[in-house]
Amino acid sequence: MTTLRDLIDDNARSQPDKPFLLAPEPGTQMGYAQLREHAHAIAAHLEALGIAKGDKVAMLLPNGYWTTALLLGVMYSGRVIVPLNAVSGDAALSYVIEHADTRAVFVDDELADRYRDVLAGLADDVVQIATDVDRGPHWPAHGDDAALPELDVDDDAILMYTSGTTGKPKGVLLSHRNAVAGGRNTATGHALAADDRALCVLPLYHINAQMVTVMGPLVTGGSVVMPRRFRTATFWPLIAEYACTWFSVVPTIIAYLLEHAEREGFDRAALGGLRVLRFGRSASAPLAPEMHKSFEDVFGVPIVETMGLTETAAQILANPMPPARARYGSPGIAVGNEAKVIDDGGSECARDTPGELMIRGDNVMKGYYKNPEATAQALEDDGWLHTGDVAYCDADGFFFITGRIKELIIKGGENIAPREIDEALYEHPAVLEAAGFGMPDTRYGQEVMACVALKPGAICSESELAEMLEHRLGPFKKPKRIYFMHDLPKGPSGKIQRLKLPDLVQQQTERAS
Repeated sequence: MTTLRDLIDDNARSQPDKPFLLAPEPGTQMGYAQLREHAHAIAAHLEALGIAKGDKVAMLLPNGYWTTALLLGVMYSGRVIVPLNAVSGDAALSYVIEHADTRAVFVDDELADRYRDVLAGLADDVVQIATDVDRGPHWPAHGDDAALPELDVDDDAILMYTSGTTGKPKGVLLSHRNAVAGGRNTATGHALAADDRALCVLPLYHINAQMVTVMGPLVTGGSVVMPRRFRTATFWPLIAEYACTWFSVVPTIIAYLLEHAEREGFDRAALGGLRVLRFGRSASAPLAPEMHKSFEDVFGVPIVETMGLTETAAQILANPMPPARARYGSPGIAVGNEAKVIDDGGSECARDTPGELMIRGDNVMKGYYKNPEATAQALEDDGWLHTGDVAYCDADGFFFITGRIKELIIKGGENIAPREIDEALYEHPAVLEAAGFGMPDTRYGQEVMACVALKPGAICSESELAEMLEHRLGPFKKPKRIYFMHDLPKGPSGKIQRLKLPDLVQQQTERAS
């Protein structure tokens, strides 16, 4: 097995001058030898600060050159990186920093101002290091080249906190074995090679960006283009300018790109034909088949739907690469790990029979940090992970996800998958975001509800959507109410947080009364 340090060292020896990272805003790039130099310098400075192997080092930074260098360099040094969600609330951020036993935190100036109270409340022994994502950390101490501690594949590498849609977030502890497997599963599933170049528009405080568009290229010796953030207006021009061969997005971004093309048009020829672009991938939330087909029709770019979890270092399932035919509505087959569906008794389900999706492989987490009870509930003794996703597997080995176990709508004793509601709503041309969910009901136990956000300038009534849904789903599954919102609550990956909708609807109703 291989550690992250091994990957960086091997690439630095074999292709020292090849660009690993290209940062568009400052127009800079980082070669593989330079990445290794940065990693050694980070190790030396952390040692000078008294931060030892296995200590937790957090970062509160936007995407950029030094964000990527620190993400990888901290792990290379034998310390554990803790990426902090830059859109967290104060309470959630304070909890994560304290719970992770953080020894140091790299902080961007703008974010330091936003989270002034959080940073002021940190323990005295937590070192705060002001960091410019273009020019690097303003180190409070200077160290010479340090003696690197030995690394094993099972040493801790990254501590990622789940978004915490209910209760406090859990810290997912991933080893070097897990992180390398996450990158390798991406590379295997998408046939990545050294001449591939990824566009990363997802935040580096999310597992998708870390494992898919950073670790994937690192495993293959490829390259990654890292703009500050996603913008609809610059997405395609960046792919054209930097000759990207693939990109990873989430369904929310797909929706925004389609809406932008609808308003502004899309001229592929003006972008040089995007001749080297092979594919895009979608993950982090189910992709509605209607949206999937629309994207491919409008942009002429195949989308490979996949699925991943923080607990599995991202990708677990993926559709086959073009020209093989994908299954719309499915995140694909197991790639690089085992997958199965079990019933309530733990037995494997027959084909096309729904149950809980289970995963086993080198990518599966070590456990939840300082939470042995949650770890015991999630991990079986034989290594199988409970994902909490309701799924079924067809005769060809393709998995279909119908929802989360906790999100299932149980109306009158019948299970209704929220995704059925979502996909039906996305068929309406005015809908930008959609989510079905359950609300308590005295007659049925739960009643079907839905929330939507419309495209800018679009007009649509609740009765119009209700009529469409009754035609597609029937009166029993049709939502009792459809609520309109400016936008739906989302986690750091862009996934709609369905479990927050009942409270938001209740608040909206109370304000209106």
